[in-house]
Amino acid sequence: MAYISQIAFLIVVAIASYFIYKRVTQIRKNIFLGKKAERNDNKSDRWRTMFLVAFGQQKMFKRIVPALLHLLIYVGFIVINLEVLEFVIDGLAGTHRIFAPILGDFYTVLINVFEFLAVGVLFSCVVFLIRRNVMKVKRFIGEEMRKWPTLDANLILVIEIILMFAILTMNATDMLIQGQDDHYPVTGKFFFSGFLVPFFEGMSVESLVLVERFAWWFHIIGILGFAIYVTYSKHLHIAMAFPNTWYSNLFAKGKMENMPVVTNEVKMMLGMPAEGSDASPEEIGRFGAKDVNDLSWVNIMNAYSCTECGRCTSECPANQTGKKLSPRKIMMATRDRAEEVGNSIAKGGKGLEDGKSLLGDFITKEEINACTSCNACVEACPVNIDPLSIILEMRRYVAMEESGSPASWNSMFQNVETSFSPWKFAPTDRFNWAKEIKDPS
Repeated sequence: MAYISQIAFLIVVAIASYFIYKRVTQIRKNIFLGKKAERNDNKSDRWRTMFLVAFGQQKMFKRIVPALLHLLIYVGFIVINLEVLEFVIDGLAGTHRIFAPILGDFYTVLINVFEFLAVGVLFSCVVFLIRRNVMKVKRFIGEEMRKWPTLDANLILVIEIILMFAILTMNATDMLIQGQDDHYPVTGKFFFSGFLVPFFEGMSVESLVLVERFAWWFHIIGILGFAIYVTYSKHLHIAMAFPNTWYSNLFAKGKMENMPVVTNEVKMMLGMPAEGSDASPEEIGRFGAKDVNDLSWVNIMNAYSCTECGRCTSECPANQTGKKLSPRKIMMATRDRAEEVGNSIAKGGKGLEDGKSLLGDFITKEEINACTSCNACVEACPVNIDPLSIILEMRRYVAMEESGSPASWNSMFQNVETSFSPWKFAPTDRFNWAKEIKDPS
């Protein structure tokens, strides 16, 4: 019987691993639909950013209540996986609680810690469900959050609650079996699962073993199923937050990256030495971005890292004043378009030539024109996502490829070009205001 269980365990793990590998490979291909981007400078700063923002949850604590609840889930997720490691070893070796005889009384302490965190996860998930569905916190509501995004968020929370109950059920029945079956070592009492023991008292040993094994298998299959599901969910940020923060923009917020080709053209027109002037001119495919392949791979990785928490949208001044712009929707639309193109290519379809584009079919000009370029969304994001860079690239396309900017903007562009300021007066008059300032001496 033990061999059958081991073989079944190996089959389940192999199937899950195959689907996870297949999905991760597809996501990687989708991300690299974007153009090249160099983000390997200042490695020490990048490691520090990743440690503080992704691992240390630094930006989460701007909102203390959800931050503490999220921390409980985050720590619980990491620490409880140590117990899952024992599950894996037991599944491969055909043993049960292999670490119990080795660690002795300390094992009981560890399991009690795991149970405390499991209860903490349970509590946090229940509170998050209440915040989303009863209190209806405003940032969880929006045009882009209808149907699947809302279902996805609730589904993950419910799955986590069920998985935590599976652990507690397994431990409760395990305590009743100890001393009655040689396969179950005596590990002492577990505090939180002890509250469930009365529900199983009076059952036969065979029935208890059946319930315990069901809970064990349910948790293992649940964890593996959860790992597959996460790759299709907004909760992919569990893994993506780390590379996303490492490759995040380290420049001061507000610094906009110029197009190197345009910069060199301007320098040559002004008689200034251009970078790489000896090299052959770079072929300009398109100014700005119309579709996902015009964005950088970092932009698309940002989209896959989005937690859909809505902090960016709740901080956006354009959104607060009733404009159509939602930075969260920008990221979700970018991810949806990358998924659509990637899946089409994988199936031998038209891919980017399907008659659609990111700008127009997924994101409108009204949305990108509403942006004030204030960087509030970038500052608010707990994993350093940069919606503004995508908006600016699409604005560049509209302005430079379509000449489709609003008339008032075109007037400003012309003034900057001729008068070196947004206002239409001679450059020599720019400092006339200073003449009215009295000398304090």
